[in-house]
Amino acid sequence: MNAEMKEAINAIAADKGMRPEVLYAVLADALESAYKKMPDAHEYAWVTIDPDTMEYRVIAQDLDDEGEPFGEEFEVTPDNFGRIAALAFKQVLAQGIREEEREQKYEEYAGREGDIVTGIIQQSDSRYTLLDLGRVEALLPRAEQVPNERPDSNTRIKAYIVEVRKLQRVLK
Repeated sequence: MNAEMKEAINAIAADKGMRPEVLYAVLADALESAYKKMPDAHEYAWVTIDPDTMEYRVIAQDLDDEGEPFGEEFEVTPDNFGRIAALAFKQVLAQGIREEEREQKYEEYAGREGDIVTGIIQQSDSRYTLLDLGRVEALLPRAEQVPNERPDSNTRIKAYIVEVRKLQRVLK
């Protein structure tokens, strides 16, 4: 890796509103996952990245019969990764970035319980109304809406944040 990689990570971090250190950790996890997909990979291995030079090293340690690490740490950085390892790298990197974005959105709204926000109605059914709050979507249960009022799509409304929870796809 090199200066171009560092520049790319800083650009992604700025675009996603994340700290570059978070992306270095995601990158290290992705490289570790890619290494472990390689044949003859050591079971107990981890990746270190120098943020200044963008050089990475895969470090391993032997395991005893109980699965505990022992002995000296040694470097096992491969010359290149195979196709399967590269695919694993890509998947883990994308997933890590998505998880960090989701965590960032959660942190943004977790402290806003009790606030009133403005959102645009995306869709409505018999149980919920889905609101677009900009960076996140919110579910407004039918029981917490004005009775006999049928909200139209693309209508801007104000909503009270009762609770913020982590869900797979949306914050509720």
